[in-house]
Amino acid sequence: MTNHPSDEAATGDAGDEQREFPRFEVTAYVDYSGSEILLYHRIENISLGGMCIQTAAVEELGTIVDVVINFPDLDAMVSAQGEVVWVNREPPRDMGIRFIDLDEERKNVLRAYLEKVRS
Repeated sequence: MTNHPSDEAATGDAGDEQREFPRFEVTAYVDYSGSEILLYHRIENISLGGMCIQTAAVEELGTIVDVVINFPDLDAMVSAQGEVVWVNREPPRDMGIRFIDLDEERKNVLRAYLEKVRS
């Protein structure tokens, strides 16, 4: 069986030792806009560096997207820009987004969420 990037990111297989930030599987959703505005898409995994989302409308590599991640457990949300760094056009159709503009305040909200899901 051949792993695609989301398999590796979701399961923690190959690539974890190469990642700058550990990824966490979460039950969370994101709204994003790229070529279209798409609401309520499942986040497969997330880190301080980016996330993998499941979506039927994958973007092209290099597309800049605006994302809004809602953290209901923290009563907070984070908006950011990201760059599409990989896409999987086969089911389950997902893509990797690398955050490109997270300031310290938004990183702190994301850190708090990751600490909560880690424990």
